[in-house]
This record gives sequence, C-alpha cells and structure tokens, in this order.
Amino acid sequence: MTKKFKNIQHIFFDLDHTLWDFDLNSKLAYQQIFKEHGVTLNLEKFIGVYEPLNLQFWRMFRENKISKENLQYQRLKTAFDACNYSVDDDQIHLFADLYIAYLPNNNHLFDGCIELLDKLQEKYQLHLITNGFNGVQQSKVENAGLSKYFDVVLTAETAGIKKPDAAIFHQALEMAGASVSNSLMIGDSYEADIKGAQDIGLATIWFHITDQEIPENEVVVHQLKDIYPLLS
Repeated sequence: MTKKFKNIQHIFFDLDHTLWDFDLNSKLAYQQIFKEHGVTLNLEKFIGVYEPLNLQFWRMFRENKISKENLQYQRLKTAFDACNYSVDDDQIHLFADLYIAYLPNNNHLFDGCIELLDKLQEKYQLHLITNGFNGVQQSKVENAGLSKYFDVVLTAETAGIKKPDAAIFHQALEMAGASVSNSLMIGDSYEADIKGAQDIGLATIWFHITDQEIPENEVVVHQLKDIYPLLS
C-alpha cells in the first residue's frame, strides 16, 4: 500500500532485524564461538535450526512465559539437541554468555540504513524502542555508530515491559515529548512493532523481510530506502 504520512515529527524504530542485521551478526558471533571452542557441528546446519527456534523463544519471552536466562539457555540447548550434537550444560551456559559478549562486536546494518537516518535526522526526531537487553542493545547502538541519531533509546528491560504492550509505546512517547498524532513506528515484527503500535493509534510502516502474509491496507516496505519517499 502506498501512503504519504503527514504531520510526523517523531519516528520510532525497532533495532534488531530493522536497522541492525541481527541474523548476519548473530551468525558471525556463533562462528567465532565454534572456532574458539572446537565445535565441529556445521555452522550453516546449526543456524538453519537455531534461527526459527530463537524466534519461538523470543515470542515466549515477549509473552512472559520464560525468563531472560531461560531464553538464553533453551535456544541453544534445543538447537544443539535438534542437530544431534552433544554439548553439556556447562558448555551451553558458557556459549550463551559468550554469545551475549560477542554479538555487539559485529555490526552489519541493513542496506541503506545510514543513508536513511542521515536524511530523516534533518527533519525528524528519531528514537528506538527495542525488546532486547540493556547492555547488549546499548553496545550495538554505540558500536554500529547509531548513537548520534537517536534522542530516546528505550529497551524493554529499562521499561519493565515489552512490545507489543501498549505501556512501552506510551512510555517512549512520553520520554520523547511526542504524541500519537505526530509519531510513526517502523519495525520488522508485525506482532510486536506494528500491531502493538497500531493498538494505541500510532501510524506504522512494516519493514517486511520475511514471507509472512501481508494484511490488506498495511503500509509495507521491503528495503529501508523505500521509507523516505513515504514521508516526503
């Protein structure tokens, strides 16, 4: 759907899978762990199993069905088990800790990210709302050179609630001095970013990078460079 957004002053972005190329950076972190610790499992096979499992566990985490610690353990345990590769609990806990440490060291962004933010910053106030963990997300933003673009960076850990809960969007709006009527949310997760924002009346642009079905009348882009023309 093509739509021009009017009277927007504040743009709220998701981080992972929207600006920051989570899948690529995650794979590189596991590549380093496997190499350092002599894991002989084929990395591509592991990643193919791990990525959908990780999404499932994140969904459970968003719904408060598992803890942060359980998420970090179970996604690895389940993936190694599914690959029929034996890893003991001590190794899993070690790999989970190393993954969190290594993840912000690789900071590939989606094509057009910096160009888009440079353009938008001239006209709009930009902010981040992310369900990720404080230290990791802050490191990603800083290491990727994104800090200068965002006035408010709100993590679910700081907010005490996660997208799609309405309260995290209201908290971000309040912190930014923004209102529903002059703000826009951009993210990759239809459930967390798009529906969550729409439920409080926010305008949205869905950064669609999967094969998920697109409901009628959704404003969708498949590349970051296609966002700016919707605003100008």
